[in-house]
Amino acid sequence: MFDDNGSFLLATFEFFIFCAWFMCLFWLFGDLFRSRDIGGWAKTFWTLFLIILPIIGMLVYLIARGSGMHDRALASAAEMQSRQEAYIRSVATTDGKQSATDQIASAKALLDSGAITTADFEQLKAEALGRGAATTVG
Repeated sequence: MFDDNGSFLLATFEFFIFCAWFMCLFWLFGDLFRSRDIGGWAKTFWTLFLIILPIIGMLVYLIARGSGMHDRALASAAEMQSRQEAYIRSVATTDGKQSATDQIASAKALLDSGAITTADFEQLKAEALGRGAATTVG
């Protein structure tokens, strides 16, 4: 396949250029679809331009919209981080309220230690499950 070392080095260089071009294309498409300042039609035209004339389209995109790529990437990362933090807070904190499972587990621990009776345990369990004091043993 390779006649001499020069052709192998040339093929390696071409492969590197192809991979770099492909990676740049993914970055441009990511920036294009992450951008909120242009509408769907403009995104469609940019996509077609990048697909039909890839090298020229890539250079024109970098000239026209390249200055804001970093800002859009930072804004997207900040939004993703804030959403992740909000999700973690919603899962990790209970705002002073225990889940029904936690309430039943602590009531069971009290029952096992002898601090409460079986009737008290059933009442706490009913309250934890949202049924209130509907089941009263009496």
